[in-house]
Amino acid sequence: MRYIFHPDALGHRPPNYIQRGERRPMPEKPERAEALAGVLTARGGVLETPPDYGPGPRAAVHSPEYLAFLESVHARWVALPGASEVVTPNVHRSNAPASYPTHVVGQAGYHLYDTSAPIAADTWTATVAAAHAATHAAVLVATGETRSAYALCRPPGHHATRDMGGGFCYLNHVAIAAQASLPLLSKQGRPPRVAILDVDVHHGNGTQDIFYSRNDVLFLSVHADPNVFYPYMAGHAHERGTGLGEGYTINRPLPMGSDEPAVLAAIAESLADVARFAPEILFISLGFDTFKDDPLAAFGVTTPGFRVMGEMIARAGLPTVLVQEGGYAVDALAANLASFLDGFESV
Repeated sequence: MRYIFHPDALGHRPPNYIQRGERRPMPEKPERAEALAGVLTARGGVLETPPDYGPGPRAAVHSPEYLAFLESVHARWVALPGASEVVTPNVHRSNAPASYPTHVVGQAGYHLYDTSAPIAADTWTATVAAAHAATHAAVLVATGETRSAYALCRPPGHHATRDMGGGFCYLNHVAIAAQASLPLLSKQGRPPRVAILDVDVHHGNGTQDIFYSRNDVLFLSVHADPNVFYPYMAGHAHERGTGLGEGYTINRPLPMGSDEPAVLAAIAESLADVARFAPEILFISLGFDTFKDDPLAAFGVTTPGFRVMGEMIARAGLPTVLVQEGGYAVDALAANLASFLDGFESV
């Protein structure tokens, strides 16, 4: 397996975010990536710095307005009288037809759908670096240079839609990687296709949004019940895609407090769906916030359970790209990633 990480991803460090009306310390911090990177080097792995793939891969997934906003917003925001040190919206886009605002405060509300994606001075640089890592992992696997690759991405990406950020996410790295892989694949007699399985405790609403009307990307997600858990407004079992994409989105929400056997069983069902779809590549949105001692405390997966999860995914027998998403029990991240990789690499 190849390990991909860009050190610029460490630069993103907003001090806080707003949750339930309170300003709280940001749990998505550079120490997460440092812990994960330490595991890879301890295993004797080489952390490869990805090349700069330019704007093309992200532009194939995200809107031009959104990308321009992400790149420029922080400098414009801090120039406002009395502005905070990080961009946090105080207005939000409504469901009614909305004109695109010219003012930076309006644009923040247009492009950030919640208050948990604050934008600091180095956020753009960090999320672009993470997108390059995911793209490189996809290119390596799609071209057959390696059978599997792990992209150590942070900030995470699976909550970012085509033109909005939220939930600690800005660019959708797994979507960028999946899209970048498709032109590199060929399958005699049919167009190439890939599958994305999201095993983060949160639903990958951004990834779903991006591929919801397509049938060349199967999106599956195992996550906590959105009736009572973030992102609340997406991830229900009845969401199955639209148009050509109908049936190519499969959500398996589980009750809060679901134990390890329940989570692994839902992943096994999802992998059976993947097998029926027969993709050229399997992408995994890999979150460790299903851990029993994660601060979010939603699921009960143990450290040994991540080894079983890794084995299950490897036994799918597909070229695989692992893209790091959440996981906020920093002291346990190293052990959980090591356990997952032990399982994955044992097959």
